[in-house]
Amino acid sequence: MGCSDGELQIETIDFDEVDLNFCGTATTQTQLFFKLNEFDALILNLDNGLIRNEASTDTLRSAIPGGSQVRYRLFDATVSSAYFCDAVPPITPGVVEEIPGQAGEVLIFTRRNETDTTQFEHVIRLKNVSFVNEAGERLTNISVDDFGSFVTTEN
Repeated sequence: MGCSDGELQIETIDFDEVDLNFCGTATTQTQLFFKLNEFDALILNLDNGLIRNEASTDTLRSAIPGGSQVRYRLFDATVSSAYFCDAVPPITPGVVEEIPGQAGEVLIFTRRNETDTTQFEHVIRLKNVSFVNEAGERLTNISVDDFGSFVTTEN
């Protein structure tokens, strides 16, 4: 982020090298995923039913906005997973700005673990995501294509 004339400007959104987080144990019912990068977060709410314990024959797709939602959130202090996972969210850090994804797609591909066939690896990618702030400015320097992967276990 950078400053210009006292106004906050977001120059880049880069979460490709940041680990994927979720609350508790990931299951096929998990819909909230997030990436934390000190003072900012990239939050993904998946459409219900996108995570399945079955190997994909094709990539599953969900539109942004629409079925799935993605948001970029900037905080006034370091943010931790407790902000998203505690039963009663902490009051700090405060949200400085939240920018919703206005276009794009979530792509999910699932493969069965070859050595433990009760496990499935889900790979989440974002395609052509576009963020537009309250001033109507489109954020163009975005690196969030590889959202991350996680494993679920068949019941």
